[in-house]
Amino acid sequence: MKIVKILNNNAVVVQQGSKDEQIIMGRGIAFQKRCGDSVDHSKIEKIFARQNNRLFDHFVELIQQIPLNILLTCDRIVTYAREQLGPLQDSLFISLADHCFGALERKRNGITLHNRLLWETQHLYPNEYQVAVYALKIIEQRLGVSLKLDEAGFITLHFVTAQLQGDMQEVTQVTRLMQEMLNLVKYHLCIEYDDRSLRYQRFVTHLKFFAQRCLSHTPLSSEDHEFTEAIRQQYSVAWAAAEVVGKHLTQHYQHPIQSEELLFLTLHIEKLRKEAQ
Repeated sequence: MKIVKILNNNAVVVQQGSKDEQIIMGRGIAFQKRCGDSVDHSKIEKIFARQNNRLFDHFVELIQQIPLNILLTCDRIVTYAREQLGPLQDSLFISLADHCFGALERKRNGITLHNRLLWETQHLYPNEYQVAVYALKIIEQRLGVSLKLDEAGFITLHFVTAQLQGDMQEVTQVTRLMQEMLNLVKYHLCIEYDDRSLRYQRFVTHLKFFAQRCLSHTPLSSEDHEFTEAIRQQYSVAWAAAEVVGKHLTQHYQHPIQSEELLFLTLHIEKLRKEAQ
């Protein structure tokens, strides 16, 4: 692999034959090196392949601003997150590294950023939140800096963003809308949720994608109108609660809820209603 560009003392852009360029990171990997020189393979700690030109360019810019130890720490966090949560967008590494660098700078300067969605984040995304809490431990172990749980909440939303194929603003809106829908159902049926139950977790997962469809105005299509009508009659109490959610979405988000959405929402609500009895 030949060096085609030196980003800093710890990162270079390389190319091997006709293959796409790659970014190679490692402590002192560019020390006393010039373009055209070969890379010392013993110093390689991270390879970032060009899979997306936009991401590659962002990553080049990021490397020139953020210290290597922070980048490698975030790489460890992303690896752990994928082990626990499954596939995540490649852009997660960039957004997470940028966020963690900012969080560490705020900590160094004594600036506290409160997370107003921390409670919602903890309860709506418990799996992602637990991974984010462990991410704080990785940061403390590798960088010697202890961050508050507010940062775990912010990191959680980065994980959710990487799952939903959206951006941070959309995920924040989705989180708020999910909480609104949960409250509407809770108070309409006068029930308490058991957030440890599988049915509750399935309901929350449904609401996550339902909220995303709502905000993007993407309809859920189905042709089984007879089945929808049967559900409406059989589970009339749960259907009424789903209609309350539908009215809220129409009034506040200009998203009229279709009967197919009401069907699936009703089925989840009915399960929760029976569990609470």
